Amino acid sequence: MGLGMRIGVELVTSVLVGTGIGWALDAWLKTAPWLMVVFLLLGGAAGVLNVYRLMRGMDETVGLGQAQRRAERAGENPAKDH
Repeated sequence: MGLGMRIGVELVTSVLVGTGIGWALDAWLKTAPWLMVVFLLLGGAAGVLNVYRLMRGMDETVGLGQAQRRAERAGENPAKDH
């Protein structure tokens, strides 16, 4: 359930941040709505890329999963040590 929540938060946050940056730039440069649309698409692409990295295990998260992957790469198995 936590992974699903993280995926949702990654997607929604990246789209909102991209849209907010585009909106602010549009207001400042008087180019509405072009920059907001561009940054909306860039935010969506960034969100999809983050989810892809998460699902492939290429993210730099900390915690149990990352520690287990490091131990497997080093040839250790902490679960069997006990």
